[in-house]
Amino acid sequence: MPEGDAVRRTADRLDRALRGSVLTATDFRVPQLAATDLRGAEVLRTDTHGKHLLTRLRTADGQELTLHTHLKMEGSWRTAPAGARAPGPAADARVVLRSAKAVAVGLRLGLVELFPTAEEQDVLGHLGPDLLGAWSADDAAEALARLTADPDRVLGEALLDQRVVAGIGTIWLAESCFVDGTCPLAPVSALRDPARYLARTRRMLQAALRAGRPVTTGDRRSPVWVYRRQRDACLRCGTIIVAGQVGEPGRERTTYWCPHCQPQAPAASVEGVRGVS
Repeated sequence: MPEGDAVRRTADRLDRALRGSVLTATDFRVPQLAATDLRGAEVLRTDTHGKHLLTRLRTADGQELTLHTHLKMEGSWRTAPAGARAPGPAADARVVLRSAKAVAVGLRLGLVELFPTAEEQDVLGHLGPDLLGAWSADDAAEALARLTADPDRVLGEALLDQRVVAGIGTIWLAESCFVDGTCPLAPVSALRDPARYLARTRRMLQAALRAGRPVTTGDRRSPVWVYRRQRDACLRCGTIIVAGQVGEPGRERTTYWCPHCQPQAPAASVEGVRGVS
């Protein structure tokens, strides 16, 4: 599933293609919006909150609406110049937006819904602060409070919970925990300085947004420390990277860590997942 920085890049691409344009044709290929016609609506901007895409529009009669989409595991948005054939397989298209400037197609989107912009808080208010949002002092304090609310909760489970903080997926879980020196299977209380952890992780996502992809090591030839590197040697100490499952029951995800650089996990837990792919 795309993570916060990848979703933000998608939003920026949509924003460049459509912002300020008036829609000349729309096609919603999901049952609940099949009869919706947004011709004449102006695209105000596309923003994100964590992994959620929010395309805000103003209709010809002045209504402000938000097109809320989520890529889930397989979705994407593609754009092309106006007059071009809609990009991507037609069978995969869930949303098509056309203007005199460009065409944007949402492919295999996991979620498509339309609601008044004034209701955004009702729809997304359960999410934690967005690591790639404006991030005020209040956001930082709220994220810290949510993260540390249950010190005994498994760290990796807490970080993947978008209600705690929005934008972290499996890449940033693994890489941020490595840089912090904390095993993702350890409890939240293992973080030595949770506020510093959150600030550093935010900087890592911002750097990935600028670079166009995660490069946590500083070396594009070997861009990540542990993510998907199980059975390979740690770039820092040479210990073999291991992998294991973390997350709420039924929503487990694979994560990765170095047993030497991230020693907070009990030895038995590390042995129990050594070599898992």
